[in-house]
Amino acid sequence: MSESQNTNSDLFFPHGGYKKLITYKLGILIYDATVAFCNQYFNIKNRTHDQMVQAARSGVANIVEGSQVSGTNKKIELKLVDIARGSQSELLFDYERFLEQRELPVWDSESAPAKFVRETRPKTLQQLRRLMVKLVSELSYQSELSDKHDIKQEVAANTMICLIHQELFLLNRQIARLGGDFEKNGGFTERMYRTRLQKRNTDSGKQ
Repeated sequence: MSESQNTNSDLFFPHGGYKKLITYKLGILIYDATVAFCNQYFNIKNRTHDQMVQAARSGVANIVEGSQVSGTNKKIELKLVDIARGSQSELLFDYERFLEQRELPVWDSESAPAKFVRETRPKTLQQLRRLMVKLVSELSYQSELSDKHDIKQEVAANTMICLIHQELFLLNRQIARLGGDFEKNGGFTERMYRTRLQKRNTDSGKQ
């Protein structure tokens, strides 16, 4: 079965094209980077390791599932994307706690490093790692912290926070669009009713 499962029928909504969604692409990056982050800073048996990885996975898996079911159930799609947003919010909380527990700063959204992350827009894990190396180098030069390990943790967690904020912004827009489409076009049940009514009227006209 192909990724895009659009049909010629007027009954079904186009669905399955999740790989084209920006929220999916960024969600995958956040998931992969979170796995790398947790492997770096937590023991694999640590409960936080599992919780963060699962939250990151849920943040993208629900986008995939929502896209797949959208052909027949727009309401469920909306619910699943909302769950993805909730998972990303949970992950954001964990990254912020990571910094606060180590008495490391959470970057202001208008700070130079945060703007740099937003403007660079890394698309792959390799690009993200290069971005972090550059930030560590710059902050090490500017910072009074004697421990470079602290700077690496600060950069890693804050970079993820920036990416998650971007994902939440995009998910909010996606949810608003899905809600508007549902309000305008209804769901599968309404579409089925309109299709049956149209067919009945067409058949009556033939008699």
